Formats: sequence, structure tokens, C-alpha cells
Amino acid sequence: MERIQDIRGAVEAFCAHIERVEGMSPQTVRAYASHLDAYAAWVERSRLDGLRVSVRDLRRYLAQLREARYAPKTIAAHLSSIRSLYAWLAAEDVIESDPAAAISSPKIPKNLPHALTSEQMDKLLAIPDGSKPEGIRDRAMLEVLYASGARISELAGLTLDSLNRGDATVRLFGKGSKERIVPLYRRAWEAIDRYLLDARPQLLERSNTVDLQTERALFVSSRGRAMSADSLRYRFETLVRRAGLPSDITPHAMRHTYATDLLEGGADLRSVQELLGHASLSTTQLYTHLTPERLKGALKQAHPRS
Repeated sequence: MERIQDIRGAVEAFCAHIERVEGMSPQTVRAYASHLDAYAAWVERSRLDGLRVSVRDLRRYLAQLREARYAPKTIAAHLSSIRSLYAWLAAEDVIESDPAAAISSPKIPKNLPHALTSEQMDKLLAIPDGSKPEGIRDRAMLEVLYASGARISELAGLTLDSLNRGDATVRLFGKGSKERIVPLYRRAWEAIDRYLLDARPQLLERSNTVDLQTERALFVSSRGRAMSADSLRYRFETLVRRAGLPSDITPHAMRHTYATDLLEGGADLRSVQELLGHASLSTTQLYTHLTPERLKGALKQAHPRS
């Protein structure tokens, strides 16, 4: 890849990447290009360096969209494109950190928080190419997310020492460095074992030097480096796009799906609270919506006149 020197070059390289490497449809590429061209034009008018923008700069741009009376969904679509751009630039080591990662999406009214359906989950898990080291790694990443309800930052913090094959658990460090132990199901361990045996060694060989962080890290990039939260998030978004799933499916949606599936399977709220690492039960109650079917079942089981 040629050296990227400005925001226009970054947009052009990113759009070429999602078209040629990720195989996005022409309509999807045009949508990304439209959003990012508008952003690049604003960057130039504002006399900013698009490769060194701050969180404040990005918030100013979103404020301008709001002042222009863009709908919240439209603003969210623009922000999604900008996030994907900067996540890719960070993953490619063009920029040191991702300024868009700290930007919250506009509030869009929703009846219930999003959780993947069984069909969507099956599509997503089927996307990684099991014939390539990256695909084997991606499958392990998805399985661990779904099996543990881990935040993307917790996934990035996993090391080889985090795994306990003896009792089939993984040790996660959440907000405030709080530790919790979460069991993983058999299929997740099968994906991890295959990754550690067949893929991770090949990925490590691609780096001339392996530092201590990479040597300990569970997930390794195609360049043989420890994967950051930005890199893992970008890989997840790439897999979501390849699966043809809605763009609002994020790594955090996997965490919500994990909790929702546990509740629908009969797990009690306190257990789910512990597995998610929530300090307050009220947080779990807000985070894990109870489906109408589960509420009807609880009523039928507990109410004397049901």
C-alpha cells in the first residue's frame, strides 16, 4: 500500500480496500465514499490534518450535521463510516490511535436493545475462511465473544495465561481492572485450540521480532503483532459487512446477545450479572431486556391465576 499522506488519500485507500479486499458491493462502497467525501471536504475547509484530528474536532463535525438538520439515523451512518475509516487507519498503523473510538453514536429511539437472531449469528460465524490463519483466528475471536460476553477491550487484554483449559474457563479483566472468571462452551474451546495450534504460530512468523506483549497476547494480527481493541473492532466490523448484516451490529451487540440468550435459556439475573461483570443488578436489568415470551412464561409459572 502506498504511503497515505492526507485525508483524501486515506478515503481513497479505504474505499479501495473495502471494494477489492473485503468485497463490498458497489452500493455499499458508494455510501461509504459519499459520507467520507463530505467529511474530507469539511476537514479541508476547516484547515485540519485529517490524519491527526482530535475527538473535539470530530464532535464539531457532528454538531455541524445536527445544525444542518440531518436526521439522527443519517448522522449515525456518517459516524459509522468515519469510525470504520479511522479503525482501519489504526489497524494499518497509519495513525497511532483511533480518535473516533471515543465518539458516542447519536441517540436513536429503539424499543429494545439489539441482539442478534440465531440466523444472524449463524451467518456471522460462517464468514471466517477456515483455510487461512486469519480466518481461523477470526472464528476463534467470534466464538470467544459469544461464549463469554466479553467487552472488546477485555478481548484485547486476553493473554495465553488467561485461558484455563483444565476447568474450561477464561479470566477477564473488566472496568476498573475487576477480574471475573467465565466458563466457555465446547465449540469455543475447539476454535481456540485450532487457532493456537494451526494459525497463531503462522501469524507470529510474519513478524521479524516478537516483543513480550505479542508473545503473551492471545490474538495476533496478520502482521504478527498483538491486536489492539481497535484492530479487533475493525475485524469484527469487516466480518459483519461480509455477512451482509446491519451495520449497527457491534462487538457490544454480541455481549448483549450473550446475556439475552442466557436469560431466555433460564439463567437467573444474578448469575448473568456475575458473568457480565456488572457491579449493580440494575445495570443488568437495563442491559438485558426480557423478551415478551420470557415475561409470559414467568407470569404463567408464578402467578396463581395464570
